[in-house]
Amino acid sequence: MSKPPSPQFLASLGRTIEEGVTLQRQGNLAEAEKVYTRILKTLPDQFDTLQLLAELKVQRGKAGEALRLMTAAVKARPNSADAQVHLGHVLRALKRDADALASYDKAIAREPGNIDALGNRGDVLLALGRAAEALECIDRIIAAAPGHVEARAQRGVALAKLGRHDEALAEFDSALRAGPNPIVVYNRGLTLAALGRPGEAVEAYDGTLAAIPNHAAALSSRGVALQALNRHAEAIASFDRALALVPDYADAHFNRSLALLATGDYRAGQLEYEWRWKRTGAAPPRLNRPLWLGETPLAGKTILLHAEQGLGDTIQFVRYVPRLAAAGAKVVLEVHPELKALLSRLPGAAAVIGRGEPRPAFDLHCPLGSLPLAVKTEPASVPADIPYLAADPARIERWRPRLEALRGPRVAIVWAGNAAHANDRNRSVPLASLAPLWVDSRVHLVSLQRDLRAGDGKLLERAPVLHLGPELADFDDTAAVLAGCDLVIAVDTSVAHLGGALGRPLWVLVPFSADWRWTKDAERSPWYPSARLYREARPGDWGDVVARVARDVAAL
Repeated sequence: MSKPPSPQFLASLGRTIEEGVTLQRQGNLAEAEKVYTRILKTLPDQFDTLQLLAELKVQRGKAGEALRLMTAAVKARPNSADAQVHLGHVLRALKRDADALASYDKAIAREPGNIDALGNRGDVLLALGRAAEALECIDRIIAAAPGHVEARAQRGVALAKLGRHDEALAEFDSALRAGPNPIVVYNRGLTLAALGRPGEAVEAYDGTLAAIPNHAAALSSRGVALQALNRHAEAIASFDRALALVPDYADAHFNRSLALLATGDYRAGQLEYEWRWKRTGAAPPRLNRPLWLGETPLAGKTILLHAEQGLGDTIQFVRYVPRLAAAGAKVVLEVHPELKALLSRLPGAAAVIGRGEPRPAFDLHCPLGSLPLAVKTEPASVPADIPYLAADPARIERWRPRLEALRGPRVAIVWAGNAAHANDRNRSVPLASLAPLWVDSRVHLVSLQRDLRAGDGKLLERAPVLHLGPELADFDDTAAVLAGCDLVIAVDTSVAHLGGALGRPLWVLVPFSADWRWTKDAERSPWYPSARLYREARPGDWGDVVARVARDVAAL
């Protein structure tokens, strides 16, 4: 049976706890721990001391011990909202976000207006990808305390995750009016970048770095914004600074690879490109067979080449199949189902299967995006035996009457890619911007656009455009229509790659900062050397691009 505390001990308890708190605030954690331990030796259930020591243990990287202490604190005061909040903090340190959320919920049930519990609950919901719920939680704080600066900043983060970037920017600006905060400035930079304002984003990141020079995420994000400004050398330098701080920073490695590839440094760029498998949210393939990156001879081996990115990327990289077959490999190609019929005619492919179908036995595997690295591709050695795909003659005949009814040059057009693509804001063109193309009645436009944006349908009803997009069953249909057209005009999307692979006359509308395969500033791409690139002179200025295209279309 433990000895009861002396009156003198109890009388001085408050001063003793304050002594520990002072030491902890000064960073003297070892001495503060001694003070707290001395108290708990006499009063094992002393709530404030359990909570303070748990916080100290988290500071020292001992979250497991902190959990034991906070569990004891909750047991000492089972109805305390504060105890549940601090237990949530410890659970977050242990990366047990779902349990932390439950703890904050218990705190709010006991004390609905507990701002600390609401704020942390919002943070956890954001971490769990539940931004709409987080926003509701944060709005409860602001309803009670409209001037709560941290809640305003947190609300900006939630709005940004919901894609409401203009509102997010307003919240960050509101928070910053209360005083400087480099983290809020960083989040403001992310929002400016999402709004297509990379120059201002760079300024924001520079503001964060002035206060926190070793902020690796700001350095990496700064590199991405510089890429959007076509300042690739500066972007690479920014990524290098981030990687000097965090050598295994996968997102920085990957974005650095894109800058290197854009500048034509394929050797270094392709090596860095392999970091894509370690990026946030990435799902590396698990195929229980060795990964082939060119190290071993392929003669007599069956290799699975599998699609791992978008449709356009798949079309671009299947050009390597004949080369691998010529090296003695039996090539099994796994692709998106909508590409299966088209690619089944690809020379060198022993078998073509759709994703989800049973795979035959294979010895090695290689993601399609890794093939340039595996065969040591340089800009001058890109396999460009165009065409390497062909339309199905039966499908061509099916579409021939519809197309031949259009007397005069037939021009296939695609103006938008996947709306969910990270770069959609830059690479897609509003349909209304293409109106100059249908002024000349001698030219017949054929729309292959599958997914329409708001307002596109009504505009197409009034425009002299044959809209076939909804009628295309798969890429074999698309290829057949392209075969019946005299020219393909497309933004950077799968139809541009398909037109290039088929060897059709192709004009590609590329943004100011284009994807690396269209090069940094050239008029031609080594991947589709016959394609003409119409490049933006300024970010977002498609008007000049369309004017040049319209002039050249008129010359048809």
